[in-house]
Amino acid sequence: MTQPIQRVAVVGAGNMGSGIAQKSAQEEFDVQMVDRELQWVERGQSIIANFLEEAVERRIFSPAQVEAIQGRITGVVGVENTAENTDLVIEAVFEDFDVKTAVFTALDEACGEGTILASNTSSLSVNALAEATGRPDRFVGLHFFYHPAKNRLVEVIPAKASSPETIEKVVQYCKMLGKVVIVCADRPGFVVNRFFVPWLNEACLLLEEGAANAAQIDAIACKAFRIGLGPFGLMNLTGPPIALHSTDYLAEQLHTPRYTGAANLRALVEANEQWDVSEDAGYSDEQYTAVSERLLGVVFGVAAQIVEEDICSMEDVDRGAKVGLRWARGPFEMMNRIGVGEACRMAAAYAETAGQGWSVPAFFTQQGTTPWDFSYVDTTVQDGVATITINRPEAMNALNVTVVGQLTQAVAAANANDAVHTIVLDGAGKAFVAGADVKFFVDKIRADAIPDIYDFTAEGHELLNMLETSSKTTVALTTGLALGGGLELALACDYRIGTRRTQFRFPETSIGIYPGLGGSQRPARICGIPVARWAVLAGNFMDANTAADLGLVTHLVDVAGVDACIKTLASEGKPAEKYPGQPANPASPVAKFASTFFTDENMAVLMNGDCPDGFDKEEKTVARQIKSLSFTAPIGLRMASDLIDATATTDLQAGLKLELDGLHTIFSTKDALEGLSALIENRRPTYTNQ
Repeated sequence: MTQPIQRVAVVGAGNMGSGIAQKSAQEEFDVQMVDRELQWVERGQSIIANFLEEAVERRIFSPAQVEAIQGRITGVVGVENTAENTDLVIEAVFEDFDVKTAVFTALDEACGEGTILASNTSSLSVNALAEATGRPDRFVGLHFFYHPAKNRLVEVIPAKASSPETIEKVVQYCKMLGKVVIVCADRPGFVVNRFFVPWLNEACLLLEEGAANAAQIDAIACKAFRIGLGPFGLMNLTGPPIALHSTDYLAEQLHTPRYTGAANLRALVEANEQWDVSEDAGYSDEQYTAVSERLLGVVFGVAAQIVEEDICSMEDVDRGAKVGLRWARGPFEMMNRIGVGEACRMAAAYAETAGQGWSVPAFFTQQGTTPWDFSYVDTTVQDGVATITINRPEAMNALNVTVVGQLTQAVAAANANDAVHTIVLDGAGKAFVAGADVKFFVDKIRADAIPDIYDFTAEGHELLNMLETSSKTTVALTTGLALGGGLELALACDYRIGTRRTQFRFPETSIGIYPGLGGSQRPARICGIPVARWAVLAGNFMDANTAADLGLVTHLVDVAGVDACIKTLASEGKPAEKYPGQPANPASPVAKFASTFFTDENMAVLMNGDCPDGFDKEEKTVARQIKSLSFTAPIGLRMASDLIDATATTDLQAGLKLELDGLHTIFSTKDALEGLSALIENRRPTYTNQ
């Protein structure tokens, strides 16, 4: 079992380095922020202080949390003074090979034998950097995206000599930061910059050719790629010199003259100016076609090249675009939407324009008109433990038809594998599963296709029943956000492991529906009917401690203790009693309140929006519950309440059938459409009890 990283040092206290240090401290790592001189260390601390002050103003952190974060960061002057027992050192100085290798030489001497060295780089060869250190097996490349405390993407680039343990530890560290991790091969530009930088340069070339002005090109790009800021606006934000350096580097490394920085970009950088995007942004149909097809063509072609070179999967390419660049769709998803044949035509047209060093991969041209198939569920088996990871972090691992189907196949395969004794469900990124794909429900309601919703939910029930009845020990790794359908998925497992990052909630009654994947049945059987009412009807958020007190989390551990807990559960096997029918800690404040407030006797009063006798409606906890119930959809609330009540007189399977039987009724209501639509549109719903 690999000991996780706990002590981190960041060399370079600039914007990137301070951001990495800040994010690490936010996630409770002990951090050293290292730079050559005290003034630079203090500057980094000032950057962090300003960032956190803004976060307090926006109510992201409390003053106490900020004090704790800053208390975990120690300023260190001189690389040679990096603590010997540091687990991971991330170099974040500017992109100069000689400067970086000088830093690593000093770190080799200062750090202990077990310390892992990493370089935060967007362009330099990781293999070359690794060879310049005295520990190539304990070296890895990282590419954090700006701002590291906000942007959820990180590319992890192993060197050829990087040991499996090194890669595992660094990936685990990145996941503990809540990052979406792409592990990719060491090729120029890695993943995102490989297609993003040529996209920027191509915009410059289009401007140079007179295809449109900068404002028009930005407007066309925003429409074609469904983004908020076009290439020139982005370059103005991040700095044109960065774009020039990056595209020249790709041109040199990939022997592709087309990528050489455009003359107008070079002149702009030399003049220390920014792009003028103030002109008229209106464009003709002809301009839209010419500009959009060129920009799409380069992205489609390069995306295919990335996959052909085995840098990463097409799913990771799309993930990089959506998470790192905040594009609405990734390149391969856009190809499916446009038509793969049409996308290939655009890439081929660009190949003719690009000339030397640029071609369309054969697998792309051979795909014809067939859409790309995507995999969102990954399975690994080690020592009898099958870890099934829902890998759709750009959508918080939301369940849709594809994910449910692939997850069902993965669970079935694990159930059928005699070498597997334990199944672990995990979610990539910061969430376990943040519910079902709400847009699917809205689209089906508007299309009068509610039977499709029934079929999707019934398939979900089959999946959960496979977990419920599995002969294997089943564990949900709920170390992040689990909402609605995600929480229902977890509750079908034998055990649920939580950490301080765990958050649970049933939001359904507030969005016009009721929990339809066992959410009305399993909570009551786990922690009792009154507590289930508190959780499901009022839609209360549950932190890790609350979920553990109620029994919805069965094992609450430190982040570093997750692997050990899985190993223990695997050895212990299935629980003696999965559904105890009472909270794990009946004396906890929430359990005590729920058991007295959400009683059978009080429910009629509560359902009418009134305060039960014996309670002060002005008291904070009481007022919050009544307010939460007032925000729910009346029909969904009533049906959810009836389904929870049914747990007293039915077995689990009968109760689950009742859930399914009510789906047509609830999704046929106007309130269901209103609640679900409001969620998508980020507004408060208005319910009419219809």
